[in-house]
Amino acid sequence: MCVKFHTDYSFWGVSSDGPSGHSGGLSFVDALFTSTSAVCVTGLIVVDTGSYFTDFGQLVILLLIQIGGLGILTFASYFSYFFKGGSTYENQLVLSDMTNSNKLGEVFSTIKSILFITFGIEMISALLIYSSLDSSLFPSEPRKLFFAVFHAVSAFCNAGFSTLPLGLYEPEYRFNYLLQVILILTFVMGGLGFPIVNNIIQFLTYKLKALLSFGRFRPSHRPWVLNLNSRITLITTISISAVGFLAFYVLEYHNTMAEHQGIGKVVTALFGATTPRTAGFNTIDTAAMLFPTTMVVFLLMWIGASPASTGGGIKTSTFAIATLNILSLAKGKSKIEVYRREIADISVRRAFATISLSLIVIGFGIVLISVFDEDKSLIQIGFETFSAFSTVGLSLGITSSLSDMSKLILTGIMFIGRVSMLSLLIAVFKKARYKNYKYPTEEIVIN
Repeated sequence: MCVKFHTDYSFWGVSSDGPSGHSGGLSFVDALFTSTSAVCVTGLIVVDTGSYFTDFGQLVILLLIQIGGLGILTFASYFSYFFKGGSTYENQLVLSDMTNSNKLGEVFSTIKSILFITFGIEMISALLIYSSLDSSLFPSEPRKLFFAVFHAVSAFCNAGFSTLPLGLYEPEYRFNYLLQVILILTFVMGGLGFPIVNNIIQFLTYKLKALLSFGRFRPSHRPWVLNLNSRITLITTISISAVGFLAFYVLEYHNTMAEHQGIGKVVTALFGATTPRTAGFNTIDTAAMLFPTTMVVFLLMWIGASPASTGGGIKTSTFAIATLNILSLAKGKSKIEVYRREIADISVRRAFATISLSLIVIGFGIVLISVFDEDKSLIQIGFETFSAFSTVGLSLGITSSLSDMSKLILTGIMFIGRVSMLSLLIAVFKKARYKNYKYPTEEIVIN
């Protein structure tokens, strides 16, 4: 079966013969929902991207995904600097915090590295995807190339948009395990975050230099190349993915993975374990998952990707700090220590503020949607809300049938999930002036 593309270039990029057979474009709510989903790299859709939108419309969505993945502020600030030849001190401070640069002078060189890494990985991924595709599925080579580029960008940006009606669950793609492995590597790297990927490259460069020197390269001390942030992120990512993989493999072995054999089950389980962490692609029928598997997906979606990445969720570092804090309290310690480092108190406070705010936003979202769509089950509404907040894009198939009010609520949740509720509160509230005093400390009864 060939993928169907439309060539009617209407101004808004919407096909004149949409899947429902009607003429005209999207409603305002659906257009807002689709654009927000693209910019916030979520992937939730109300219409089929491949058949409803023209080539121009799909290109617009692709650009929105790319801008959203890079980060609007990073994108705009860099090109403002590029064209004007400079940047304000305040803007550099903001960018320094975003890119984890230690010095202000490193800010724009870091952004250059971000752009280089992003486009480099996307280009390599597009070429690999292109080589893994069956040419008979496409009417022409340009269509095949566009498919590869679209899915490479969507994967690295953890957007989950696809030009296929059923996503990768289409019969011609659900058994293409090479394509799935390429996509896994692509969206995992995008979900690790730019500082982590850059630090991994530095670590590999250091190891390669030591290897090629044949023992001549011997530093006077053991350098701390892989920083604490990278170590915590990598360990948490691997641990969560491993737990998710085992859960999928065991629970869905005779269910949604019954049609796969051998290595196919392994790849499908690995894809199912990694895609909820904000990637949003699906190679199984999500609505057919068992209840325990769905609960595991809830957890994976809520945790999400890593800080300063293209993904959403509360972030792996937040989950790691919360877990380390529990272990620290259980051991009777008054501080969190890991790898001979002490986690700063402000990091712990931010982590628990992020967790609390995420649950508040998701909770309010579920309540409001249940008011406007009473016919939907709680698990369907909850799944949709978690997916929107964590900018995942997975769905149990109710997105297009939601009322306009529910779509607007999800639109707001997608925006909050991408920007972070804590960042919004910091921007709104007036900053307290520093006071040179300290009140007496008093403990509060917790349990």
